[in-house]
Amino acid sequence: MSKKVLIVYGGWDGHDPKETSHLFAGLLEEAGLDVTLSESLDSFLDKDLMGSVDMVVPVYTMSTITKEQEAGLLEAVREGGVSVGGWHGGMADAFRNNTEYQFMVGGQWVAHPGNIIDYRVNVTNNDHAITAGIEDFDMHSEQYYMHTDPSNNVLATTTFNGDHAYWIDGTVMPVLWTRTYGKAKIFYSSLGHVIGDFDVPEARETVRRGLLWAVDSL
Repeated sequence: MSKKVLIVYGGWDGHDPKETSHLFAGLLEEAGLDVTLSESLDSFLDKDLMGSVDMVVPVYTMSTITKEQEAGLLEAVREGGVSVGGWHGGMADAFRNNTEYQFMVGGQWVAHPGNIIDYRVNVTNNDHAITAGIEDFDMHSEQYYMHTDPSNNVLATTTFNGDHAYWIDGTVMPVLWTRTYGKAKIFYSSLGHVIGDFDVPEARETVRRGLLWAVDSL
């Protein structure tokens, strides 16, 4: 029986929520998963739906979520074991006023000094299935500075050089991580500002693997 995935997308259009959601929906379907795409946070209110899915992928930058919608999501994750996976601001800058949601994610975006810049991603754990065989790689995009949970299992990092904010020179920041929240597995990648960022093979592949890992299909 195929694992079921719910991708809920919307919010700020600058992060290409529709395009990126459809990209990974296709990759998950190629892997044999059953994917439902939704443009409404009310999906989290549907108890039958939330009780039937194995993973939720939130792609909803800079938006607001009602208490009821958030409760529907978090209960399914924390108590029901529904996994969560996602990328960039679609997952880690989705609901700025909701600290319990951020607790689930394991981090929150706070800045991207210099905006679109060149930076390097350093793979720090090649023993994990998500990053096995993947070497360090370069990005030309937003280098996310985040507040992150020290309990995260970090798989890759990036180092800030201070060119755009001198006080963070040398700061090492997580880029890829896994964690648990209640009974659920969580995966996050800070990569993927726009759809073109996933033309970088390593960026696309780590998210693909991360989503499959979260839903026990890797």
